Amino acid sequence: MERRVAVALWQSARPPHAFTEVWCQELGGLGELAALRARLRASMTGTPTVQDPERDHWSEQLVLIADELTSNALRHGGAPVAAVLARRDDQWLIAVRDAAAEVPPSPAQGRDPGLGGFGLYLVADLSTAHGWYAEPGAKTAWAVVDGSDGPH
Repeated sequence: MERRVAVALWQSARPPHAFTEVWCQELGGLGELAALRARLRASMTGTPTVQDPERDHWSEQLVLIADELTSNALRHGGAPVAAVLARRDDQWLIAVRDAAAEVPPSPAQGRDPGLGGFGLYLVADLSTAHGWYAEPGAKTAWAVVDGSDGPH
């Protein structure tokens, strides 16, 4: 039963249409995650640091999602790794591509929570939509966050 829940949680699906790419950033290692987080915040709220936690909670959800997806890609997927930020009205899409087309996202199962590996569950909980898809030579995991509570 637990395996079916995890598989159902991360279905192969393309992201919703009509998002416009804001930027794409290639990453070579985990040391570049701080710069990615700052760039995400700056793109969504106008500042690279959290200024108003009450107002910026939605953007911090996307920052956390991006951090989880990107660190997974860097640890398990292999180079090249790229993160794409896209927007459609008040919806924000983060899509992270890596070279492991044959390795689908796999939420941790039957593991002590202290050992980690539960980031994909977190992504599913924080996003309004999420999924992944494979193409020849690449896999992309993606998630959408609703920014309607944020600045316009």
